[in-house]
Amino acid sequence: MTRDRIDRLIGDHAARLSERLQAHREQLFPPDARRVLRKFTSGEVADLLGVKDAYLRKLSLEGRGPQPETRTGGRRWYSPEDILALRQLLEKGAKAPGTYLPGRRAHADGREDHLQVITVINFKGGSGKTTTSAHLAQKLALDGYRVLGIDLDPQASFSALHGFQPEFDLPDGGTLYDAIRYEDPVGMAQVIQKTYFPNLDIIPGNLDLMEFEHDTPRVLSQGKGEMFFTRVSERLAEVEADYDVVVIDCPPQLGFLTMSALSAATAVLVTVHPQMLDVMSMCQFLLMTSNLLGVVADAGGDMSYDWMRYLVTRYEPGDGPQNQMVGFMRSLFGDNVLNHAALKSTAISDAGITKQTLYEVDRSAFTRQTYERALESLNAVNGEISDLIQQAWGRDGRR
Repeated sequence: MTRDRIDRLIGDHAARLSERLQAHREQLFPPDARRVLRKFTSGEVADLLGVKDAYLRKLSLEGRGPQPETRTGGRRWYSPEDILALRQLLEKGAKAPGTYLPGRRAHADGREDHLQVITVINFKGGSGKTTTSAHLAQKLALDGYRVLGIDLDPQASFSALHGFQPEFDLPDGGTLYDAIRYEDPVGMAQVIQKTYFPNLDIIPGNLDLMEFEHDTPRVLSQGKGEMFFTRVSERLAEVEADYDVVVIDCPPQLGFLTMSALSAATAVLVTVHPQMLDVMSMCQFLLMTSNLLGVVADAGGDMSYDWMRYLVTRYEPGDGPQNQMVGFMRSLFGDNVLNHAALKSTAISDAGITKQTLYEVDRSAFTRQTYERALESLNAVNGEISDLIQQAWGRDGRR
């Protein structure tokens, strides 16, 4: 088989796969339908807000706040927009600011909480990086933070989870590359897309992002004085006032895109699967990252972070070798390993078949124990990260 024939074969397979994926998407979400987030039971909303279900019923009976939809059996259901409206209502009467809207705020001394930019990274694919990024961004939005998710991976899995199929939805660009390219960049606001999650916007990704990896060596060789590692942070500054937290899903490689994201970051989350080969790969990743970011720091890049943590992903508590590896990591890295781990769960993988996260799917699609076990794990991880965000702003707990 000649090289030309292989090229044509690969191209044909790509076209057929793309067409089939588009058909699958249209079956799940028809072209004339807008993808929407499901409604939440009053019990789920009470858990999100940290109040009693009876209190929500009291608000409803008094005509205060959004009125829930009442279904069979008297169960009350709230839309995502209703949850945000409840947060705004409850915040007005809260004893402490930030109880229900935990995002950035200005202080009496003129100081303002700084934008939190969390880069989620790993050198090795399959570490749960995109799954972590998507669930983190969505949970923070549900918790009342104003969130911007950035897909920096040309494979665009983060985008797919939020309803974007790059070759169909972004044929003329619309990724972060358009805002950080060296020639004729567009404003950051032009590449931001609204999602069906209130409080969550995203910048989707596609193969255009690889152009930055090709452009940067050429610009550096021409000695134009362009600082590639400042381009992401400079663009984020344009929309900083609109968000509390930015979550960046980085590609599984340490290229110019990842280094630019790390330079813009205020926090770093490294996902790692607790297997020997994955940990060995992470060792090489850390060595390379340290060397390259040292060069960036010497060139004037800001490499100071509020926090850096390792997140154990796809964890199986009954697996002896995994437990040994987790213990090994904790002995080496101490408090830099998150206390909670993201469990491996069929609920998460099954939700991904329909391009959804666990926060989107209806729990009736799973056995109760499987769903609640996975959700408890994700909430614990994301709650711990929320605590770190609050601590970076000088607050105790999640307020």
